[in-house]
Amino acid sequence: MNEQRMESPRQQAPRAQAGPLAGVRVLDLSAYIAGPYGCTLLADQGADVIKIEPPGGDNLRQYPSTLATESRAFLGVNRSKRGIVLDLKRAEDHAALLRLVRDADVLVHNFRPSVPARLGIDHDRLNLVNPRLVYCAVTGYGEDGPMRDKAGYDQVLQTMTGMCALQGKRGGPPEVIYGSVVDYYAAALLAAGVSSALYERERSGLGQFVGVSLLRSALTMQSARMIWAEGESLDIGRDMRSGGVTGIHPTREGYIYISANTPRFWKALCERTGLDLHEDARFDTVRKRAEHHALIVPKLHLALSTRTALEWESIFGDEVPSAAARRIEDMFDHPQVAAEGMIATFEHPVVGKYRGVTHPVKFGRTPGPEPFAAPVLGQHGNEVG
Repeated sequence: MNEQRMESPRQQAPRAQAGPLAGVRVLDLSAYIAGPYGCTLLADQGADVIKIEPPGGDNLRQYPSTLATESRAFLGVNRSKRGIVLDLKRAEDHAALLRLVRDADVLVHNFRPSVPARLGIDHDRLNLVNPRLVYCAVTGYGEDGPMRDKAGYDQVLQTMTGMCALQGKRGGPPEVIYGSVVDYYAAALLAAGVSSALYERERSGLGQFVGVSLLRSALTMQSARMIWAEGESLDIGRDMRSGGVTGIHPTREGYIYISANTPRFWKALCERTGLDLHEDARFDTVRKRAEHHALIVPKLHLALSTRTALEWESIFGDEVPSAAARRIEDMFDHPQVAAEGMIATFEHPVVGKYRGVTHPVKFGRTPGPEPFAAPVLGQHGNEVG
């Protein structure tokens, strides 16, 4: 990675640029990733998000990190929020939350379905306090059924829903897909669902319950696999990998991913690598190339061994979809990422300056506010009311 360059830190307040959700106040009582990052996506669009943590803080703060003073995961998941501490088991703190609810537009939590009623923050009660409140609950398994009160986590749901079985090699053990993909997809569904409920509220004047679950997220991510036609055997191949040429391959130095599923890309791959195969009728479809991968792949690897992954990426250009395998660290200064303005420099009261992701969605007329750092525990307790 190139030497890190720090821009001028983004100011934590005020937030000058209006986003499409400017004026919307969100109370974020959730922890870990799915709920908090869903609220961050709302903050990116201009919502005023108040992160409400228990005295011990969000458990994500305690996750292992090479940062000495803060969790890298917490910083990445909770940008652009103000933070306060409330112990909802204490009467005065519970009353303080209800006061916030009266003027809030959205409340998000990820308690198991039986917990909110015990805490006095279930949808029915808060609907009486503020009928316009959009109340979003993130659960592991949903609002009903025998597993409703089980704690759900990303990799648990990956394993349960077949994702790990399909990620592993055929005949091999299941493999986890790292990166909390179910959590992040659930976060996107949260932001979409809450935004839709806010849109509907403009017509009806009423808030409503919005439910997001990791189970629904994990299965929705696999909608292309979750098809079972009448009369079809259930035990069939559901893997979406096209096989054969498409995939990651070794080069003289490093690895490169190549996609050559269309006739155009297959022809371009053969021409750029010097393989005289694209006119061979045995290989003229994706299915045939997958069936004859034992013939094609060794020839491809021999050709790729003459140059590095970065050299091949340049040679393929726009003609063959490809990418040299990089480290995540290489993305901080990648020219395309820079051109898209996806990295910002933040100022944190404990960590100091750090660089991170910003603006995942672009809006032409209402671009949204500049991001600011995730809060330290209870940082904004004196200004939120």
